[in-house]
Amino acid sequence: MTITIVGVGLIGGSLAITLKENGFAHHIIGVDASQDNLDKAIRRRIIDVDLDMASAVAQSDLIILAIPVDAMLRVLPEVLDQLDQQVVMDVGSTKLQLLAAVKDHPKRGRLVATHPMAGTEYSGPEAAVPNLYDGKCTVLCDVEDSDEDALALVSALYESIPMRMVNYHSTEHDVHTAYVSHISHISSFALALTVLEKERNENRIFQLAGGGFSSTVRLAKSSPDMWIPIFRQNRDNVLDVLDEHIQQLAHFRSLLIKKDFAAFYQKIEAANQIRKIIS
Repeated sequence: MTITIVGVGLIGGSLAITLKENGFAHHIIGVDASQDNLDKAIRRRIIDVDLDMASAVAQSDLIILAIPVDAMLRVLPEVLDQLDQQVVMDVGSTKLQLLAAVKDHPKRGRLVATHPMAGTEYSGPEAAVPNLYDGKCTVLCDVEDSDEDALALVSALYESIPMRMVNYHSTEHDVHTAYVSHISHISSFALALTVLEKERNENRIFQLAGGGFSSTVRLAKSSPDMWIPIFRQNRDNVLDVLDEHIQQLAHFRSLLIKKDFAAFYQKIEAANQIRKIIS
């Protein structure tokens, strides 16, 4: 099978590595706005060749869009315009706005909207790694709008990794990813800025930062080029969860002011319930 990866960074590049290693793809074409990224991907043998979009689509069985979600609003309709019977899938972190934009496109059925829930704080083709997706969950959105054969192909791709698949409506997807993914990044950015503002001595941060701090601010290394489009498209849901998060922080602050450590203890115990869900 010939697959085109549009966007050969962490997400697209890691997927390319996996699909080459497990034999699902025998030939991978790269398309990217950056020739430097394409050159790096070829040197790392993540892709076999780079082509322009039209040539890549014409030669492919499956086109995977792994670019920032704002760019996807422009690129996806262009790709759908060029399709014959090829299948296209996206791996974006927001879905409602994107799928609304192509709802009435005559080739809408050739699209399968997906969101593999995997990633790291790094970006670019140098960040692509094998096994990034192994055993993780991927969300398939609005599957009733995809052709049966297109859905079967994309399902087979994720089964080959393997990944667990769940089906969500695009509205439901955007709400839940705001709570379990998008807010984590905002919290990490905010904590990093807090520490950088209050602890001006960078060497002290380096010396004293333990595992807890490092793991909490890890996401603060994430690229704004990727995350600003996500926050822009999922703004309302992110604001909703951010309001709840601020309320929780304010409650902790109030308990500290009152020196009510018994109630603080109970809050931590309640938070510990997350371990029943996430080991």
